[in-house]
Amino acid sequence: MPRPLVDLLWRDSPSAPAGGSRGPRARYSTGDVVARAIALADEGGITAVTVRALAQSLEMTAMSVYTHVNSRDDLLVLMADHACARMTSTPFGRAAWRTRVRRVADDNLALLRAHPWLLDVDDPRTALGPGTIAKYDHELRAFDGTSIGDIQRDAALTFVLDFVRSSASRIVTRPATGEFGELWEESVASLARYVGDDFALAQRVGRAAGEAMGGPHDAERAWEYGLDRVIAGLGDAIGG
Repeated sequence: MPRPLVDLLWRDSPSAPAGGSRGPRARYSTGDVVARAIALADEGGITAVTVRALAQSLEMTAMSVYTHVNSRDDLLVLMADHACARMTSTPFGRAAWRTRVRRVADDNLALLRAHPWLLDVDDPRTALGPGTIAKYDHELRAFDGTSIGDIQRDAALTFVLDFVRSSASRIVTRPATGEFGELWEESVASLARYVGDDFALAQRVGRAAGEAMGGPHDAERAWEYGLDRVIAGLGDAIGG
């Protein structure tokens, strides 16, 4: 029987309970199973991660997979924590809090670019894992030296990460602006004829933005603009 999820998450901790020693040594460790599941998700998205597909990839039976994880939902939590534990976190050094917050945002965007399937994992139990907790502890320190209290610090970090997640859903799951550029050029004149003068403001602003971005939306530009606004908003609350 697999251990409870919290024990699986902390399986490599010195404080983890010792497993049984009877029976032959398992061909794969739980870490091996989780790593292979991540590889499947990186290649084919979250829907590619099924117990059957994982078992076939490892050349083992589905029942053998269940000796490592209790369920697919638990597996997704283990995968998310594993990814968080191995993400690159830019050192803060002596940077000001605004720079530290920007580094947190950039690092999380990089994490979601590397593992887009994380956008489909929304399980509060990820908060139980060592990788997630270490990530949280590091990112909270972006607000060191400011005047905000602990509850406000947590809320400020959540505000930043919610922005990152929302922006990443556009950046990592949609085609690059350049791929839309040709269609935009072909369609803009006809679109103006259909729209006419009914939406003059939308047409004027849309034309200016479209010419600047080569399409109706530039996720990367929206990211820079939005992150600037997020940091400015935090500045109003934090000061300094």
